Amino acid sequence: MRAHRNYTLLLISQFLAAFGDNAVLQVILGQLTYLNQSGGISDNKLRQLNSLYQILLFVPSIALAPVVGYLNDRYAKTRWLVGGHGFRICGAIICAMSLVGGFWLQAVGYLIIGIGISIYGPAKYGILPEILPRDRLVKANGTVELLTLVAILSGVMVGSRMADFFSTKTYFSYTILIALYMAALWMSLWMTSTPFSSGLRFSDSLMEFVDQTRALIVHPRIGRALGGTALFWLCGVMLKINFQPWGMKVLEFRSNTQISLLFVWLSIGIMTGSILAGRWHRVGDLHRSRQYGMLLGVPVALLSAVSVFPLLRHPDLQIGGLRIVLPVTILLVIAGVIAGLFLVPLNAVIQDESNPGKLGKSMAVQNLTDNLGMLLAGLFCAIAPGAGVSSSGLFIATGAIVMVAAGVLKFPAKEPLNFREGIGRKH
Repeated sequence: MRAHRNYTLLLISQFLAAFGDNAVLQVILGQLTYLNQSGGISDNKLRQLNSLYQILLFVPSIALAPVVGYLNDRYAKTRWLVGGHGFRICGAIICAMSLVGGFWLQAVGYLIIGIGISIYGPAKYGILPEILPRDRLVKANGTVELLTLVAILSGVMVGSRMADFFSTKTYFSYTILIALYMAALWMSLWMTSTPFSSGLRFSDSLMEFVDQTRALIVHPRIGRALGGTALFWLCGVMLKINFQPWGMKVLEFRSNTQISLLFVWLSIGIMTGSILAGRWHRVGDLHRSRQYGMLLGVPVALLSAVSVFPLLRHPDLQIGGLRIVLPVTILLVIAGVIAGLFLVPLNAVIQDESNPGKLGKSMAVQNLTDNLGMLLAGLFCAIAPGAGVSSSGLFIATGAIVMVAAGVLKFPAKEPLNFREGIGRKH
């Protein structure tokens, strides 16, 4: 009964937290939209600030990567679920204080939310084997992923809508988000405490993390798979950052809700591609991954043509007050489908060919490399305006980077089982 209660409370708190994480970013970026439209900030400043907030989310996950795994093993994971929500609440409160204390406080607040996310992430997955029987783990992981994806999409849409609806009363948005975070905290507080390892030493945990990182990166297949998943997230973040300035400048979107739809179309494509990958490719099958990666750059680069050829902005459909630029929607869905086909087989290889006894640390290493890819994307987008790269030009740059990087990813055949079992072990 306790295990069932813990699992139910985990699902609810995870949904609320993931929803809030994405909604709060949309509320922050939504203010930039109206500042830009009123002449408060330039187009270049809009792009730079947009990139800055994305970077703030990735820095804690990278800086704390060697630490959070130890903390979640040394202490009860239920404690760190609570801690992650606590950081989120503090960050959201500081963001709200920016309305009277200066816009820069939103950067501080969002950084603190990022710390909460980096602490919470390993705990939400690591706690599943402690509260559920082994035969339910696969289904449980899938449920957590599905709920997280629904929370991300709904958080983006609702957060964008709040930014528009409360454009002159942003404190209402932050009040709602703080309440959601507090509800998530309350759910975690009701969970029954899980086991902890009082004898675990940080130095030992750190060395194991370093050894596993080195072993996976030099592995001929897993190392390239890690590079591929990092490339996927680099591409995704560059697109997400660019949607706001490009949507406002080229598509002439006037609301945050319109801009957020661009992300929704891309996400729908990724979900579709992920389903197709499961049907078309068996575990370990990477024979098409290089081609998928190179092909992904094509629709991404073609988005730049919308600013050159007006015909690509038609038909422009009006549905329920929302504009849907059909050619753009099609390109984003196609890009998402290819991205899903590219990502899923790579994830499967990392999970299947890593040392089963060190899978948790393998996932931590993947989280680190993915966040490094996203950080590089944010930095590139931040310097692009100063280098004279337009929002349309950034799509060309993104497509070129993806095609070139994917072109060098040559995946060798799967190694024998005895090699797989040695990954991450000291020799």
